Amino acid sequence: MNRMLRTLAVVLAMGSTAALAQAPAPGTLPPGVFVAERDIALATAGTYTLDEQHTAVIVRVSHIGYSQSVFRFDRAKGSLTWDPAAIDKSKLSASVETASITTNVKGFAEELAGDNFLKSKAFPEATFVSTSFKPVDKTRGKVEGQFTLMGKTRPVTFDVELGGVGKGFEGKPRIGVHAVATINPQDYGLPPLFTDPIQIQIDTEFEKSP
Repeated sequence: MNRMLRTLAVVLAMGSTAALAQAPAPGTLPPGVFVAERDIALATAGTYTLDEQHTAVIVRVSHIGYSQSVFRFDRAKGSLTWDPAAIDKSKLSASVETASITTNVKGFAEELAGDNFLKSKAFPEATFVSTSFKPVDKTRGKVEGQFTLMGKTRPVTFDVELGGVGKGFEGKPRIGVHAVATINPQDYGLPPLFTDPIQIQIDTEFEKSP
């Protein structure tokens, strides 16, 4: 038995050594992958598409005053028209499928998507369409626009912070951002149970279209 264990240990050690030999050296990236820069002026002009695989749409809702309940929407899409030489003329449109809401409370996501809350069958998407971009510095700005939920549209401003820009993967320019806004739930017809502002937090990346 001891001999078998020693043999197994040698095999595992050899496997680990081979894996380490194949891994990129510290501080390096695989070919075709480029690290991001922290200056929005470096973002290439053009039309970008939201990368759904690198997007998180989170909402924080007061749990009747005790804590913040956190929900996530798993399906989103969007388009960004960007020109670093005229940032104020940039345009953004995005949408989220309201039925894609998730929560760690068993069975609650289906209830939230139902007729008592988000009414996802009647209103399958929440949308945001920008009306203005207002840069603050090379990494921060405000994006104002119209937010529509359950058929009701109100003005909303997102505070936006740059994650990074660069050549992305295989030389395809990429922009990553963190954005936060708050909405008044009563403006959109949510039940009276929701009295405190709801925070919307978005972490996403956009990839330049061909």
